[in-house]
Amino acid sequence: MHEIAALMGGFATVLEPTNLLLMVIGIVLGVIIGVLPGLGGANGVAILIPLTFAMSPTSAIILLSCIYWGALFGGAITSILFNIPGEPWSVATTFDGYPMAQQGRAAQALTAAFTSSFVGALFAVILITFLAPFIARFALQFGPAEMFAVMFLAFCSFVGLGRGSPFKTITSMMLGFWLAAIGLDGMTGQLRLTFGSTELLRGIDFLVVVIGLFGIGEILITIEEGLAFKGNHAKIGLRVVLDTWRELSQHWALYLRSAVIGCWMGISPAGATPASFMSYGIAKRMAKDPKSFGKGRIEGVIAPETAAHAAGTAALLPMITLGIPGSPTAAVLLGGLLIWGLQPGPLMFVEQPDFVWGLIASMYLGNIVGLIIVLAAVPWFAAILRIPFSIIAPVILVLCAIGAYTVHNAPFDIWYVMIFGIIGYVFKKLDYPMAPMVLAIVLGDRAEASFRRSMLISQGDLSIFWSNTLVASITTVALLLLFWPAISLAWERIQPRLRYRTA
Repeated sequence: MHEIAALMGGFATVLEPTNLLLMVIGIVLGVIIGVLPGLGGANGVAILIPLTFAMSPTSAIILLSCIYWGALFGGAITSILFNIPGEPWSVATTFDGYPMAQQGRAAQALTAAFTSSFVGALFAVILITFLAPFIARFALQFGPAEMFAVMFLAFCSFVGLGRGSPFKTITSMMLGFWLAAIGLDGMTGQLRLTFGSTELLRGIDFLVVVIGLFGIGEILITIEEGLAFKGNHAKIGLRVVLDTWRELSQHWALYLRSAVIGCWMGISPAGATPASFMSYGIAKRMAKDPKSFGKGRIEGVIAPETAAHAAGTAALLPMITLGIPGSPTAAVLLGGLLIWGLQPGPLMFVEQPDFVWGLIASMYLGNIVGLIIVLAAVPWFAAILRIPFSIIAPVILVLCAIGAYTVHNAPFDIWYVMIFGIIGYVFKKLDYPMAPMVLAIVLGDRAEASFRRSMLISQGDLSIFWSNTLVASITTVALLLLFWPAISLAWERIQPRLRYRTA
């Protein structure tokens, strides 16, 4: 009951006229960002964080989180109408969404996608509402060793659960740790890795890095690949919406399964993209006619969209409760909280309850407002793609430069943005993941501080990370995930020999 009362207080905060206006603005901006390939939720939030410096933290997080919800909705529009995924997690939506549009069922496909997105997000928000306070109360018992173990688990999860090369993941993460270490040591006051440069004395700001990696890097990739927007058009009427909703109600089991998959993949650092593919694959495998998938099945739209939105929303759970982001966008939002002087984690439920419950309430209202806006304004958002990308790209580049400059009013930060834009471009071309780097930049200082405090308490004895059942279990799981790729490879090599001996 306490959670319900706190949530009602959060709704009272969100329903203030200013916050409602920011919510609508955030949704519209987010949908536009999701529609435009080359941007995305993390990119849009990173570019627009400087606009929130003059706002209260609650208003700022409402605007930025609604940009995220809008981007999640917007990615489906280009996937279905143009066969161009506006977001990475929208790739699976193209498999059946675009064939439906070619068959003249674009309105039905879009309605299914938007509704599924709403259901997946709603499931995840309900999970956050009731699970977040419990996790936060439990985490209040954590000392430095437990906090380092949790952050170590987050780092190792990218290695053990990641889809790409473990070497590339670790390389990306190490670069993030190196960037986080530049500047003044918070515990000793010594300078590190400044190489005599006065520009490096304050370190490299997290926001400057992500604007370059996501904003400039994605634009460079998109410019190189080129874009041609040729697709279908749709106008969603009330009759189509009601008829589609009647059909969607028959797939409640698919919704439930996809939402559970999405929430699990979102809380772990796997993310929305693998969640959408996994949900699509399981839906296809469990269907009565798997061969019809890819030819315009509505289930092929429901599964990935539900899972992607559930994962994208559930990724905020570890950020709110433990201060550990579950996705690149959550990492960007975490950086924003630190900039606004807030300390994400269990103490935020005690020290800033209005902020936390206002954020959770905005998740409910933001998704409702987002569903209404996208259902009503699909033709207008699709028309954005008629603007030549040769016009859109320079505008985005200028916004990135302005955003970087406003962080510290330092012209040199614009050069940092360009440098990290090139790094992001190279990472994309070489298929290096950027999420581990972002996580390391955000959590690097905090993980180091927790580790050093633990060593001071134990006088340099590493056994402190096995000093009780809780920290020992977390550390052991983290080490298993860190070495999981090597364990899997060894098992694959041993298995044929075992079969040969038994034969």
